Amino acid sequence: MIQRPTARSVALDVIRRVIEQDAYSNLTLRAALDRRGMSARDRALATELTYGTLRRLVQIDHALSPLVSRPLDTTPAPALAALRLGAYQVLFTRIPPYAAVAETVTLAQERHRGFVNAVLRKLAAAPVRWPTGDDDAAIAVRTGLTGWAVREVRRLLPAEVEEAARALADRAPVALRTNTCRTSVEELERRLTEAGVRAHRGNLSPDSLLVESGRPEGFPGFDEGWFTVQDEASSFVVRALDPQPGERVLDVCAGPGGKAGHLACLLGPKGTLIATDVSPRRAALVLGTTERLGVRALVLAQDGRRPAVRSGLDGVLVDAPCSGIGSARRRPELLWRARKRDVGGLARLQVGIATAAASLLAPGGRLVYSVCTFPAAETDEVCEALLRRRPELEPEPMEGPEGRAERVRLWPHRHGCDSMFVASFRSSPGGRR
Repeated sequence: MIQRPTARSVALDVIRRVIEQDAYSNLTLRAALDRRGMSARDRALATELTYGTLRRLVQIDHALSPLVSRPLDTTPAPALAALRLGAYQVLFTRIPPYAAVAETVTLAQERHRGFVNAVLRKLAAAPVRWPTGDDDAAIAVRTGLTGWAVREVRRLLPAEVEEAARALADRAPVALRTNTCRTSVEELERRLTEAGVRAHRGNLSPDSLLVESGRPEGFPGFDEGWFTVQDEASSFVVRALDPQPGERVLDVCAGPGGKAGHLACLLGPKGTLIATDVSPRRAALVLGTTERLGVRALVLAQDGRRPAVRSGLDGVLVDAPCSGIGSARRRPELLWRARKRDVGGLARLQVGIATAAASLLAPGGRLVYSVCTFPAAETDEVCEALLRRRPELEPEPMEGPEGRAERVRLWPHRHGCDSMFVASFRSSPGGRR
């Protein structure tokens, strides 16, 4: 007899896919829940168990390691996934420990059940000794952010390192950017309130509304293109480029299309937005997003390092591929998935894309470079390399939450949004002096 999937079995399957196959938690969980047709209560439990386990993975492994006689990374993957799911319930939820252990053991493969049962019972029986120091490793365990990333935060925010790291691991509200080409933020807020969706204004973007939970596809106004899901940091990036009606603008890494839709609206019917992405699938998502929002964009699949677009552009947005740690509030695996040794390759890609994009600007044109992360190799060092390669570029101050600056860093604990690095430049015929 085939057993009906439960919230825990769905969570276990998604956790394994994310950890073992490098899947994206948000996409994998959504697809799993949609396939199962689960009740709202079971969907909520599966979501909590999935995201909670991934968000607390560093802490969970710290607690499990002394209880297992072998290194955790040599533990059979099915057993380790069950242990992590059970440990999350025991340590970080109100689920009674006996229920958490029993339910998890039933999910484990038969040959692993005795092992999983013994380890989880030991975990439930004795308090965990959490580290108390101020070193990177201790803060990593307490917050869930991997140690090398804690070190990068410390370099930037030495007095706020733990607060910043903890905020990166917090749950984020759902941020809705109002499509002002279709409606106003006041009208969208009214429609949401009438439907029982509690929303409040954002802190950084005047067009944003924040919702604590829910499926945006089911909110009023979604089908009419009244809004798109877009973090306030992403809205800030678009505003930093300052697109004007009638201009010609390129969005180099446009997928899945939130920023492209925003740019197209601000450019208006007389402007031209060219939205490109190296992935044809993501380029198709851009087209779908702009069509739903009722705005116009020319969509193209291309490698940003070898653009097929003509020069003479008024503005270029390079929201480059990156380690993504700054958006871990929405994809918690980014707290620990990013590896320091991968950052150099990403930085080379970022410099290549930004350098090629800068060559497309008309004299006086603007370029904004942004990444949802904070390591120096992907932020300041990319900007310095770009300025060396494109001497006609000059840093251009933009209005940030703490005043005008050529480079702006956004942080969840300070600004209530994803962590984002934004740098602005202008193309000058005479170059820098």
